[in-house]
Amino acid sequence: MMRTHTCGELNISNVGHSVVLTGWVYRHRNHGGIIFIDLRDRYGHIQIKFDPIVNEAIWSEVTKLRREWVIRVAGDVKFRPNDMINPKIQTGEIEIAAKDLMILGESKTLPFEIDEEDNEKVNSKLRLQYRFIDLRRPHIQNLLQLKDKAVRHMRNYFHERGFIEVQTPILANPSPEGARDFLVPSRLHSGKFYALPQSPQQFKQLLMVGGLDRYFQIAPCFRDEDSRMDRHYGEFYQLDIEMSFVTQEDIINSVEPLMIELTRILSRKKIVNLDNRGRFKKISWHEAMNEYGSDKPDLRFEMKIRSVTDLLKGCDFTIFTRAIREGGVIHALKVDRGATFSRKNINELARAAKNKGLEGLSYIAITEKGELKSPMKKFLGDEFTRKIIAEVGAKAGDIIFFAAGKRKVVCESLGAVRTECALRLGLIDKSKAAWCWITDFPMYCCSEGEPEAFDFKHNPFSLPQGGFKDLEKKHPLDILAYQYDLVLNGFEISSGAIRNHDIKTMYKAFEIAGYSKEEVDQQFRALVQALQYGCPPHGGIAAGLDRILMVLSDLDSIRDVYAFPKDGAGKDLMMDSPDVVDKTQLEDVNIKVG
Repeated sequence: MMRTHTCGELNISNVGHSVVLTGWVYRHRNHGGIIFIDLRDRYGHIQIKFDPIVNEAIWSEVTKLRREWVIRVAGDVKFRPNDMINPKIQTGEIEIAAKDLMILGESKTLPFEIDEEDNEKVNSKLRLQYRFIDLRRPHIQNLLQLKDKAVRHMRNYFHERGFIEVQTPILANPSPEGARDFLVPSRLHSGKFYALPQSPQQFKQLLMVGGLDRYFQIAPCFRDEDSRMDRHYGEFYQLDIEMSFVTQEDIINSVEPLMIELTRILSRKKIVNLDNRGRFKKISWHEAMNEYGSDKPDLRFEMKIRSVTDLLKGCDFTIFTRAIREGGVIHALKVDRGATFSRKNINELARAAKNKGLEGLSYIAITEKGELKSPMKKFLGDEFTRKIIAEVGAKAGDIIFFAAGKRKVVCESLGAVRTECALRLGLIDKSKAAWCWITDFPMYCCSEGEPEAFDFKHNPFSLPQGGFKDLEKKHPLDILAYQYDLVLNGFEISSGAIRNHDIKTMYKAFEIAGYSKEEVDQQFRALVQALQYGCPPHGGIAAGLDRILMVLSDLDSIRDVYAFPKDGAGKDLMMDSPDVVDKTQLEDVNIKVG
């Protein structure tokens, strides 16, 4: 055996034993001729003592050691002197009196220090370039171990409930799922391409047609979309499940206990905002947008948006009257203690609203003395001002923000202001986990720049709540779908739907979104055929594995939960990928690069 123990497993029960350890030189100290080495591996670190009186030849070799050299040490486990006990580490009461040393690998001078306290100062691109060194940090290793723990728990959870784990294809076909596909040229079929799956959507539905009844998978997914703090460029992993003969409530009941368990296992957060049954709250999409300005609301703090459209009919404030005349809305957001915001703060909040398309953010601030400060006060008049204050329940020290215009812009703008205010006032408690379900999504939304054309709002394979009848008789924007998202602390964690298992209804749903029957047949050939051969009612959900860990661990970026992440521009700086391809390889797939 190369080693008898790992660096983190020894304790006072091993005192007197002879052991062999391997690992990296973490720290190196010379105290009056006696050299102490902190040896580190994945399991922890332990102090090694090299005394020249015990073995001068080994001591001479130790003087050559540098940080991150890989060594093998044999010695005896001893108690540390009382004044050298380190209570901060598991092995802090013992040390190894070295009797033998073997150098297994030398290290060049590191491009950066891996101590956690020093690593925050390291350029992120340098860390990614030398990711194999960055991986040695306990913080990164702990995250990867948490991810492994989550995956093992998920697998056990679903196996115990009769689910079958199935791996679906990686080389698949293009699918309109909201992002650009990664294409793979075929050598055997010149001019044709595979697409890496954005999700296993069609495959998991086909598994239900195949009679598997309950399926799950830790599925790799690929999307060519810009990265952000909660989205890794290129590839990500999701917990994917599908079930036959179920309702929306069945899916929710299958997933919710798992998320409660993962919250307990992966974090110390307390689950809050449960309903009177101890379940996650359910909020309709329209309610979420109207009251929180987001379909992924952060419920760790209570700050709701209110409609004041009817209240302000007849006022003389031009911005408000124009919004009402053009069929828009006026919403208000009361912020407790917000009157302390400076003019600079208010301007920054206005910019956050403008980024969502709002022309201007109005406000009324009530000082601690009860004085009203507002550029719009003279246009509203005392009567309307008093009505607003009473309607939203504002008091001394509060501020009320107003947005007027199209409903979508108004909701999203005040949603952004709501989040910014919570950050500035310190209302976000990181010890809380506020889960909620968002249900009853609209089936369709207006196409960008084409008010008379419609796109799918959510999953295109979803079942409309009124079935074929609603598709025929209702305006597309009034049709709701059996779609649901699971949200945690302002992040979408899971997304799912009850599927459209009737071919006639599926054709009609895609027709409203601008697809001809021929296009549907061409793009979803296998699924179209399957729906005609005894397809059971079915539904499912997919949860972002990496995002769950990011949110429960309060990370600033999702990249740290990947062993080998890409940077914000989609580059793997360690492997220098993407890279140019050899001309011969391109010729094999009949591709020319201009």
